[in-house]
Amino acid sequence: MKKYVIEPGLNQIKQTNSDIAELGPFDVKVSVKAVSLNYRDILTRQYTKKHVVPFSDGAGEIIEVGEQVKQLKPGDRVVGLFFPTWLDGALDQEINAVARGAGNIDGMMSEVVIGHEDSFILFPKQFSYEEASTLPCAGLTAWHALFEHEKPALKGQTILIQGTGGVSVFALQLAAAYNLKTIVISSSDEKLARVKHMGATHTINYREMPNWEEAVLSLTDNQGVDMVIEVGGGGTLEKSMKAVKINGVISLIGVLTGIDGKVNPFPILTKSLRVFGIYVGSKAMQSRFHAALEAHDIKPIIDRVFDFDDANSAYEYQLSAKHFGKIVVSV
Repeated sequence: MKKYVIEPGLNQIKQTNSDIAELGPFDVKVSVKAVSLNYRDILTRQYTKKHVVPFSDGAGEIIEVGEQVKQLKPGDRVVGLFFPTWLDGALDQEINAVARGAGNIDGMMSEVVIGHEDSFILFPKQFSYEEASTLPCAGLTAWHALFEHEKPALKGQTILIQGTGGVSVFALQLAAAYNLKTIVISSSDEKLARVKHMGATHTINYREMPNWEEAVLSLTDNQGVDMVIEVGGGGTLEKSMKAVKINGVISLIGVLTGIDGKVNPFPILTKSLRVFGIYVGSKAMQSRFHAALEAHDIKPIIDRVFDFDDANSAYEYQLSAKHFGKIVVSV
């Protein structure tokens, strides 16, 4: 089979050939049809010190099952879980150590993937493989950020969403479906026009308005938003703390502004904020997320699909920040 491998230190992925591993009694063999790219894959390619198959997210068809497999069968259409062993409950160190495509376990950028049946889940029947490939990381992260922690978003509340990448667009779609008000910030008027058409309540161009946190306060009668979908990290977190209301929530997801920087935590204390680190989610969360997509007829937004042989270009497109929604590679 063909697969891609990250070449440590070279900041690229290389296509190679390898034998297909033997099927264990509890394993399923999946013919991968599509994979999707996340910013985490950019960081992995840049910093990993191990040879590893990249891309945490992928969808495909089961073509063979082990003799002890009970939940799945050949012909089933599935996605691979981001955390193959996180079935329910809280994240722990053992689960965290085996995320797909990050060094300790291979990702989905391969023509065939084999794994324990528990590490795969059926996806909504109306989705294409390309659409389904966007669900395990970006989609589930948005769902978790809004609804799966101790202070979930409630009908009528206002959510601040940063940007128009994969997680952010999913968050907007879910917020609109659940009757949440939204403020979306972006540097592109064209993208802001698109999110407005998708149901965003308010939009802010942060290049034209660098102090966007002040605009957020103005739009909320100086109260602040109920929740922030924080994908920027250190470069935007202090602004988010100013933009959120007292007793508000910051769902901390990404590090698009980099992994360095100093943040003053004082507003967390003085505003009694809840800051939740959102690292994808469990299989149980994934199941509830899929049910919500079906109930509200939500379909993923895909910006561009790259051919398998052109997978390196998908990274460059992600880095360009020109995309709206998800970037997919067809296998």
